[in-house]
Amino acid sequence: MRLPIIHAACLAAFVLGAGAACAQPLRIGVLSDQSGPQADFAGPGSVLAARMAVADFGGSVGGMPVEVLSADHQNKADVGANIARQWIDADGVDAIFDVPNSAVALAVSSLVAQKNRALIVSGGGTSDLTGKNCSPNTVHWTYDTWAQANAVGSAVTKSGGDTWFFMSVDYAFGHALERDASEAIKAAGGRILGTVRHPLGTADLSSFLLQAQASGAKVIGLGSAGVDTVNAVKQAGEFGITEHGQRLVAMLMVLNDIKALGLQTAQKLLLSEAFYWDLNDGTRAFAKRFADQFGGRYPNMVHAGVYASVLHYLKAVERTKSPRDGAATIEAMKAIPTDDPLFGKGSVRKDGRAIHDLYLFEVKAPAESKGPYDLYKTVATIPADRAFRPIEAGGCPFVKQVAN
Repeated sequence: MRLPIIHAACLAAFVLGAGAACAQPLRIGVLSDQSGPQADFAGPGSVLAARMAVADFGGSVGGMPVEVLSADHQNKADVGANIARQWIDADGVDAIFDVPNSAVALAVSSLVAQKNRALIVSGGGTSDLTGKNCSPNTVHWTYDTWAQANAVGSAVTKSGGDTWFFMSVDYAFGHALERDASEAIKAAGGRILGTVRHPLGTADLSSFLLQAQASGAKVIGLGSAGVDTVNAVKQAGEFGITEHGQRLVAMLMVLNDIKALGLQTAQKLLLSEAFYWDLNDGTRAFAKRFADQFGGRYPNMVHAGVYASVLHYLKAVERTKSPRDGAATIEAMKAIPTDDPLFGKGSVRKDGRAIHDLYLFEVKAPAESKGPYDLYKTVATIPADRAFRPIEAGGCPFVKQVAN
């Protein structure tokens, strides 16, 4: 509906002798899981967050009206890549945001580099996006598997949970999370007793949980996200796994997962997020505006990451004067310090990693909660300079090339 309106406005301006004032729109696409197992993790909430950021920026940049497109990648790398190609080749999309599902994010990152557009990932988790698969056209904004592994895996291991069994989702994200967590656990003095992998969106996880229970590991690490993790925690409770001395640790859970589980089931779970709505006045104000437009549902860190990254991208376009050269726009994102009400002050490194604080939270008991989304208490703040993998340890070929 928006394109005809813009064209009509341009025609009217042309008739009045001001046709030169019409600018080609800047189009950004939010590529996400809109209806599958990660729809609550990202999905429609990410689209809303992008639209809020555009509105807060004023709706245009450098005279170009900003339009937000959205699509469902169905958690399939080929589908995601085809949508991205259509957007770039036919629809004039300059930047793609969110992209939960690491396999899709890796595929789109490769395509975007070929087409010289920009990709800013919030929902996808694999640390390979700033490691062996880094690109001068990609920024990884919110979290990654290395950061999650170190925030949660190290803390639990050092507190006595020194034997682990992993139950991971069987695609790029689960593999990367399991790999990064294993390294963090071993560095903290722990041991990995085994692992089992399940397909994305598996409803019945009983056989996998029984293998984890039989391992005798003190900790069962859940290397999954969204509905997969929620189902694993629920079914573990039905089996009474935690009642027999084993601890369940979610390597990636977000606010809406805890809300779905309920505090009675989720209480005392440790998790790490880069954002929580109740951190300060800025996060609370954003969360209220978001919830008012999203049926009362509060934002998680992925939604917050889309909002903040769109704002920063628009600042970069304002500097470069044009979004058509994706690598130049990403370079501008790296040159400008990050500063927004949700993540605070930070930066984007040469490898594309956005640097900001992370938080280790413990889920409250029902008696501790004062409202429907009062779910966390802060255990620790991990400062930006220690929250993410050191740049020299990532193996990013682009960074090595720059250094040489």
